[in-house]
Amino acid sequence: MENLTTAISVQVDSHDKEVASRILKNLGLNMSTYVNMAIKQLINKDGVPFEVVNPRPNKELLEAIKEGEDILSGKIQAKKYHSVKELIGDLESEV
Repeated sequence: MENLTTAISVQVDSHDKEVASRILKNLGLNMSTYVNMAIKQLINKDGVPFEVVNPRPNKELLEAIKEGEDILSGKIQAKKYHSVKELIGDLESEV
């Protein structure tokens, strides 16, 4: 039984295609090879071979972002360091 191939046509954002093509070229691959690899992985895993989720920051990250914004706006005063050595010294003293 011979292997038959077929063409697939997909619409992709032109910038995304350009960036992806550049990355693939640096890896020694082309778009066709990559699509074939992705399809083989889809078949092997019997599903999408990577996690597909809506990225949502957890509560801790949201609090840290808020704290950072408050520090930048001057709402919260934060200690300032004049050197990395000084910062590390403070961190080590907290342990």
